[in-house]
Amino acid sequence: MSTDTLRIGLVSISDRASSGGYEDKGVPALRDWFSQALSSPWEMETRLIPDDQAIIERTLIELCDEAGCALVLTTGGTGPAPRDVTPEATLAVAHKVMPGFGEQMRQISLKFVPTAILSRQVAVIRGKSLIINLPGQPKSIKETLEGLKNAAGESLVDGIFAAVPYCIDLIGGPYVEAHASVVKVFRPKSAIRPTSA
Repeated sequence: MSTDTLRIGLVSISDRASSGGYEDKGVPALRDWFSQALSSPWEMETRLIPDDQAIIERTLIELCDEAGCALVLTTGGTGPAPRDVTPEATLAVAHKVMPGFGEQMRQISLKFVPTAILSRQVAVIRGKSLIINLPGQPKSIKETLEGLKNAAGESLVDGIFAAVPYCIDLIGGPYVEAHASVVKVFRPKSAIRPTSA
């Protein structure tokens, strides 16, 4: 594996989906989104696990520390229900908390539903990995990553992925680029590398 390749851990957290009672839609939605969005090389590790805090913690640690994923995204388990423990598991394995991601995701989702205020998504750094809790619905996943656009495709509200590549730069991960037609990545001028021919 090249050190320039972004390894992404995709974790769908659902009792029903992990037991086969429900088709997981989170990981396929993320796979499709990254296929369209990223212009630099990437590969993924996927996991489908139940809403169990100890299992979630072990899975996140494994993807960060052993599988070498610079980016780990979870879907599901971020509401107020008793079995929703994804944020607790994420915070338990964190070295640093990155509250801006959760704040921005809720801002985006509040444009669509008032119940977005019930979402408890968090983002953290563990070593050289960025872990972000995403919503569970494919439409919401796309909205939070890409942001909101008008009919002409111009950005109205930045999605969280605009800041992800620079965050990965800062923690020692690979240089990640995306197709601006999907999501415009932001870096300070001093951090932008010339595009290779």
